[in-house]
Amino acid sequence: MERTDPPVAAGKLVLLIGPSGVGKSVILRRLRATHPDFVFPRSATTRARRPDEGDELYRFLTEEEFDALIRDEAFIETAVVHGSARYGTLKEEILPFIEAGKTVVREVDVQGFDAIRHDPLFTGEHPVYRLQSIFIVPENTEQLILRITRRAPISQEELQHRIASMEKELAFAKDCTHRIVNVDGKLEETIAEVERVIAAKHT
Repeated sequence: MERTDPPVAAGKLVLLIGPSGVGKSVILRRLRATHPDFVFPRSATTRARRPDEGDELYRFLTEEEFDALIRDEAFIETAVVHGSARYGTLKEEILPFIEAGKTVVREVDVQGFDAIRHDPLFTGEHPVYRLQSIFIVPENTEQLILRITRRAPISQEELQHRIASMEKELAFAKDCTHRIVNVDGKLEETIAEVERVIAAKHT
């Protein structure tokens, strides 16, 4: 009897990855504004809600609620950020939409990317869901350092810490399905390339 592979859900998860300052947030905001057909899942977090902050981008949880969701295996991945607050990607924010044929776009750090790309739902001989990963690469490291220092004054110690993190993050670019260079002054071209990659049917 001929074996048939299990069907893969019609939609897909697109991960947007890259070091701090490379332009991920700007790209994501543009995609939100121009692609109402895409789904942008919220992050679950234990950090405190900021003044006037709603529930559009984050699902705010207590430590106890976060622990309960971990026990229920409700997360695809979790991480501790800045040594205290926890963040996580909830299955219910992503999987039902992929099953409905939607494109789900999620910005993650390299820790989250590494966890998701090794999850049995997205990898192996017969993955249940399609995964596409796009790494936004700086034109050069000097460009990225300049962007970081332009944002706000930081100490030399903090700058060296950021540079070390950047080098660690850039090492993951080779593991992504796509790498797009964000050339300084050519943001529109970068966004157009991201849109082209997402629209491709078989990547």
